[in-house]
Amino acid sequence: MDQNNKKVMVTGIKPTGDLTLGNYIGALVPFVNMQDKFDECYFFVADLHALTTGDIKPSELHKNRRDVVAFYLACGLDISKVNIFYQSEVMEHGMIQWLLTCETAIGELERMTQFKDKSQKMIKQANGTEKIPTGLLMYPTLMAGDIILYDADAVPVGEDQTQHLELTRTLIKRINKRYKLNFKTPKSFIPEVGARVKSLSDPTQKMSKSEKSSKSTIYLFDEPREAYNKILKAVTDSENKIYVSEEKQGVLNLLNIYAALKKISLEDSEKHFINKNYKELKEEVGQLVFDLLTDIQTKYKLALEKVDEITEKGAKKARVVASQNLNKLMKNMGFK
Repeated sequence: MDQNNKKVMVTGIKPTGDLTLGNYIGALVPFVNMQDKFDECYFFVADLHALTTGDIKPSELHKNRRDVVAFYLACGLDISKVNIFYQSEVMEHGMIQWLLTCETAIGELERMTQFKDKSQKMIKQANGTEKIPTGLLMYPTLMAGDIILYDADAVPVGEDQTQHLELTRTLIKRINKRYKLNFKTPKSFIPEVGARVKSLSDPTQKMSKSEKSSKSTIYLFDEPREAYNKILKAVTDSENKIYVSEEKQGVLNLLNIYAALKKISLEDSEKHFINKNYKELKEEVGQLVFDLLTDIQTKYKLALEKVDEITEKGAKKARVVASQNLNKLMKNMGFK
């Protein structure tokens, strides 16, 4: 099949912190569901993006990279259908970022909501200035490069990444017009249920890998009984009636988790619990989480043995396509 006619999907996960139930429902499960819907799928570990936090330790980065790949495999990604690799092992990512950075106005980067939000959380130095990594500002041009290198048709993104993808689309249109290229402008999509997995202690906030309170988050490495107990202690409200309502964020969060793990609709999840109380809701959700972690941790341990071989092969395949698209851009920019 001609490369231009192939339907291509690209996505990645940053290896910063342990993966959570939110990552599983919001990213890993949709990834597995998508692998049969495209001609080519590129799943990478976004280890270059991980450096934008400014504080990740080398030992932590090394371990987290391998963990992400192992969980990719444990959750059901089929290496006969997808390419799994480390972003840093395809050097074209760094090169194309520089080219795209030179096509981007600094105001476009400073307007990114995620840059503003994360900048405000950075620790101030002794002289009162903020210690903001330059990489945080440049994050969107690296992300744009990730997408352009594989000429993606579709990019699954979280709600906090939609603005970055819009900038990517703008940059693609810009370089296509300026350099007479024909890179595709990718479409985005957000998994309906998975995107809404919330903190167990504050269900108005999303479940996060960086959450300071471990009680708020279910980690895929959690001991299953510990995770079960976290669900039992999840914040709800005093009404003790189960129904879908934006006014009942804690209950809605548990119903969403139940629906996602049972692979049913939110409406069917609500019907299942219509005559039950909060204790029963938490116990059933907790048992599903217990069973999930027991299964996935067993598969993770087996998958770890295959990580190095799979990522080496994946990077080799990715480089072929990435180098072709980078060369096309560089030629039209006058470098070749």
